[in-house]
Amino acid sequence: LLRHFSSIGFWGLVNNAGISTFGETGWLSMEKYEKFADVNLLGSIRTTLAFLPLLRKYKGRIVFMSSIIAYFSLGNGIYSMTKAAIEKFCDALRLEMKKFGVQVCIIQPGNYARSTKIQPPVSAEEIWNELSEEEKAVYNKEYVQERANFFNSILSEGSTNGNEVVDAMVDALTSPAPKARYMVAKLKEKALVFVCALFPTVVMDSVLSYALSK
Repeated sequence: LLRHFSSIGFWGLVNNAGISTFGETGWLSMEKYEKFADVNLLGSIRTTLAFLPLLRKYKGRIVFMSSIIAYFSLGNGIYSMTKAAIEKFCDALRLEMKKFGVQVCIIQPGNYARSTKIQPPVSAEEIWNELSEEEKAVYNKEYVQERANFFNSILSEGSTNGNEVVDAMVDALTSPAPKARYMVAKLKEKALVFVCALFPTVVMDSVLSYALSK
């Protein structure tokens, strides 16, 4: 494969693989954490390392699909964890690739669940049935149902204009001066990111706790 591209040039790589799920920290198995890290984080790293020689040779571009969820979590901490890790990997890679003329860009979409179908609606019954006995002793079905309803309401608010994210990816690949980060999100989502990134953690926790309590 690499020999084939060596003869025709290799100009861009888009790392877009990703899976999502819902669940509080103790509700998820170690196997699930390993699977998410393998697909969302290590999958992108494996692909990047495989094509890095060609990207350096042709001064290409590397685009990574992150998310505003890299800044905060509302019931899907496992997904947030992998996106935050991707952000840090990209920050290191972007600086290291400058001397080779390779540009690294991050796409940070907001809620596009209705466009991507990355996360199906959550079933409280299925979540409850998969909980360990220890977790069932701490939580109850009503709490799980409330959390599932909350998360499903977020999914239902997702934008259907997935072309906005695609446009950002195209710009990252073709613009003479691409951005390091493209945040493609609603104003209220950008405001939440602003609070999480710039305000003290206690403020961020208060805002997110309020959102979770509604």
